[in-house]
Amino acid sequence: MIRENLCPASTQPKRRSATKRLKIVRHLLTSIALLSATALQAQDDTQFNSLQMTDVAPVEVSVDADAAAMRLAEGIKFATISNEDRSDFDAKAFEGYHAYLEQTYPKAHETMTREKLGDPRAYSLLYTWVGKNPDLPPALFYAHMDVVPVPNETLDKWSVDPFGGIISDGYIWGRGSMDDKGQLQAMLEAVEMKIQEGWQPSRTIYFLFGHDEETGGAEGTKTIAQLFKQRGITKFAYIQDESYMVVPGIFPGIPDNTALIGVAQKGYLSLELSIEGQGGHSSEPPRQSIIGILGEAITKLENAQFSYRIDPALRAQYRYLGPEMDEAKRPMYEAVAFGKGGEMNDLEKEFIEEMAQSPFTEALIRTTMAVTIFNAGIKDNVLPNSATAVVNFRMLAGDTIEDVIEHAKEAIDDDRISVKDISASIEASAMADPFSEAYRMTEKSIREIWGNDLIVAPVLVTGGSDGKYFMTSDFEGPLYGFRAVQLENMAETKGFHGINERILVDEYGNSIAFFYQLLNNLEDI
Repeated sequence: MIRENLCPASTQPKRRSATKRLKIVRHLLTSIALLSATALQAQDDTQFNSLQMTDVAPVEVSVDADAAAMRLAEGIKFATISNEDRSDFDAKAFEGYHAYLEQTYPKAHETMTREKLGDPRAYSLLYTWVGKNPDLPPALFYAHMDVVPVPNETLDKWSVDPFGGIISDGYIWGRGSMDDKGQLQAMLEAVEMKIQEGWQPSRTIYFLFGHDEETGGAEGTKTIAQLFKQRGITKFAYIQDESYMVVPGIFPGIPDNTALIGVAQKGYLSLELSIEGQGGHSSEPPRQSIIGILGEAITKLENAQFSYRIDPALRAQYRYLGPEMDEAKRPMYEAVAFGKGGEMNDLEKEFIEEMAQSPFTEALIRTTMAVTIFNAGIKDNVLPNSATAVVNFRMLAGDTIEDVIEHAKEAIDDDRISVKDISASIEASAMADPFSEAYRMTEKSIREIWGNDLIVAPVLVTGGSDGKYFMTSDFEGPLYGFRAVQLENMAETKGFHGINERILVDEYGNSIAFFYQLLNNLEDI
């Protein structure tokens, strides 16, 4: 029976028609050292050869994709929204979704222990699946049940009700279908299948489903990470997180079908800039308005961008991607892959110039800042009493929260402007070993489902999730991020946090097959 603890913790993809039964062919933390002492990497020290696995045999996993799609569609109907205003929280939606999961995946809930955790709200779920050998380091699978809001002004642009749980044209539609209920329920579908088969893992496996990832995870995953530490569970054999998916052309210069595995995440910080004023009637304005002062401060900050540099995770990324890219540029990619840091050589400088040409790649080579909110004024003839702006930073490893705050204050250089951290801020993560047995196991699992005709590479994640709370010095074990779904093209990525979020029914079947196979392959590490 379910046991609960209610106390808070202080290749273009192929389109398949959905059938009744779908046969799907299926932290060693290192921040600087990219080439560990393995036979493979010893060879890589002198040869810029391809690291792609090419002989992975496909695996058949029998998944009833139509039935699973209906279960996901029902889960989408629960509007488990994370608003920035944490007082605007629909507890009934989360409680309803909890009950729905219990009803929908009975064997998982009979077999695993479930705890409701979080502080101040206990709405995150932690499942424990006890392994046959509790002495083995456990594994942790992460997903989140919360979703971003759907702005009212975008509703008429959706093809369906975003919380209607609609299945149409071969897709499951709705907020959370990709981010991240699709991932969450695919895990539970795989668990349900394995238990039905009488399977039990050798090592204990935890499934952590956060309730506030979209607002930073301070209530859920952060407190649960602290609970793991209190319980003395700090060493993991493997941690699975969300990240990029399988998409053709996802990375500039590579049109091929590509799967990117997250091995490190940038840090996160939001600063509120504020100023107080006298207010009054607009007919008697001061020489400089507080809106003007704040606007000038933002301009100063935007003109003081962080410097470019090549992160160790980015070097690992190009160790895998470089040999697959334009042959004429391979000397440049080789210089990046094998660079040791310090002063950049000419080829590395050329790489920086190339990466700086688009926001997507520029975000990989420096700490970024983005002004996301500006509030001031209530009426056209009233001087505002205050003005505020929010600037969001994503930090490369090496730039700390303290560094960013000091950088902002020095750039603004105005005592009238207050600077305050208002976020669930967290430092950039350490890097999971991109050459480890666990990484290769992840790649193997991807290829067993999506085939050998794709490129797989590690990636520095510029966005990230609250799974990074397990990528700190408090924990040992590799965290790899991968969103187990194939998209048809880059245009489909716009559904993330956007309009018409959706996932192919058949691809949802592939997601389930991936986690089913990942559970099998965990036995080998």
